[in-house]
Amino acid sequence: MASITIDDLYREAEMLGVRIRERRLPEHWCGAYVDDYRLIVLDETLLDHQRLCTLAHELVHARYHDRSCNPLSSGMLERRARRESMLRLIDRESYRMAERVYDEDVYAIACELGVTVRMVRCYQRYLHDQGTVA
Repeated sequence: MASITIDDLYREAEMLGVRIRERRLPEHWCGAYVDDYRLIVLDETLLDHQRLCTLAHELVHARYHDRSCNPLSSGMLERRARRESMLRLIDRESYRMAERVYDEDVYAIACELGVTVRMVRCYQRYLHDQGTVA
C-alpha cells in the first residue's frame, strides 16, 4: 500500500489553500486543477486508488500554480505532475518487494502498492530511463 494516504493529501491541499470538490467529469477525465480558483475537481466515480493517484497528481499542479492551455507546455507540466506524484506514492523498496512477489504482473503490483496500473508503468519507465533495476 502507498505510505501516503488520501487524508495526508487532503491535509496538504488545505495547507496549500486548495479546495477539493467531487463531480461527474467528462469521460476519460479523472481530475482537473483550476489555479484561478485554487480548486481541484475529482471525478466522483473514482475508486480509492484512482482518487489517491489523481489527487497526488493534481496537487503537483497546485504546488506549481500550473495554468497552461498551451499544448507545448502542458505536455511538460503533465510529465512533471506524473513523475512527482509517482515518486511520492511509490516507495522503491515496496516496489522491489511487490515485483519480487508478482514478477511482471503489473496489475498485481499496482494492487499491492495501492496505485493505478498507469502509475506502475510510469514507475517502470522511470527505473528503465534511470538505468536502475528495481
